[in-house]
Amino acid sequence: MLTFEDDFATPAPQPRVMEPTPETLRASAVGNIAGGILSPYLSNEPVHDLDVEQQAMPNGFRRVRMEDKRVINANADVNQLVPFKYKWAWDKYLAGCANHWMPQEVNMQRDIELWKNPNGLTDDERLVVKRNLGFFVTADSLAANNIVLGTYRHISAPECRQYLLRQAFEEAIHTHAYQYIVESLGLDEAEIFNAYHEVKSIRDKDEFLIPFIDVLTNPLFKTGTTQADQDLLKSLIVFSCIMEGLFFYVGFVQILAMGRQNKMTGASEQYQYILRDESMHCSFGIDLVNTIKLENPHLWTPEFREEIRALIKKGVDLEYAYAEDTMPRGVLGLNATMFKEYLRFIANRRCQQIGVDPLFEKASNPFPWMAEMIDLKKEKNFFETRVIEYQTGGALSWD
Repeated sequence: MLTFEDDFATPAPQPRVMEPTPETLRASAVGNIAGGILSPYLSNEPVHDLDVEQQAMPNGFRRVRMEDKRVINANADVNQLVPFKYKWAWDKYLAGCANHWMPQEVNMQRDIELWKNPNGLTDDERLVVKRNLGFFVTADSLAANNIVLGTYRHISAPECRQYLLRQAFEEAIHTHAYQYIVESLGLDEAEIFNAYHEVKSIRDKDEFLIPFIDVLTNPLFKTGTTQADQDLLKSLIVFSCIMEGLFFYVGFVQILAMGRQNKMTGASEQYQYILRDESMHCSFGIDLVNTIKLENPHLWTPEFREEIRALIKKGVDLEYAYAEDTMPRGVLGLNATMFKEYLRFIANRRCQQIGVDPLFEKASNPFPWMAEMIDLKKEKNFFETRVIEYQTGGALSWD
């Protein structure tokens, strides 16, 4: 602990710059995790009269050029956001910030009254709500873990990392939203939060995803070889195209269909905001995949493409089993057969977006109204339901 009796007259020892070796220069240039950002500050020489590049090079790095950047395996400092190379990633980050929302902004009173009314919902409708929450409360945690503990450290484009940070926060908001719904309705928390252990159709989907998380979170996993880079690419496709781009859609349709019938309107409104976020996550992931393909065409072999098609087909089967489990009988004007067609339609769309052959012939969309939900503007009903004390940063007064 510092006290007033400490001797302030003795200066701290100053760091001494060592002559760089080829190995230290190479390690600093790569900057895969830390980026070597501290080395220029170790010199005691004044910098104002020296050329910046000449000052930087003896300290083991140089300024980042746009052509040095790559989505994976870059030889550039990941801490230097600009110059932008992947403007699309930065634009998505800005769009995500503009779409910011919080669960407490949504009034749940009508949902609470409906849920407590013995005649408010049928048993099948209540099953749909509980199965939805049982899957989603864990799914968004899995997505966040995959980003924070895995994907983030292997992506070397800082613009893409910036969006991943925003996405991880949104996953936390989504988990918060499901918890807020569970708490508002007074549901059995143990039942909902343990559904991924106790409900087979939910457990099967999570067990499909977990190996792809484990690959990237393994501390020994490193990109840089064809096999490792394909493993990373495969995981990105599984999470963007299958988890966020397929596994969520049965639940979205079910809850949003309830909202269209003026049931569970608070939960439906939150699901609309979540759907908008997840659509952006899916879009970002697909752009990330396609950029990695463009920069590393040797990864996109015919054998790899067939492996991806098989994974998407497996995803369709798992999500259809979930649809049958949540809807053993027709409900809300929906039935499991309609979801089979819808999942095939979405799967073909995901195949098209990443450049693999479609899986199903002539699949059509039985829920065209879902496109309107994805394009939701936050202002719809927002000012009627928001918490009145909430203020955006731009509205705050600092007087």
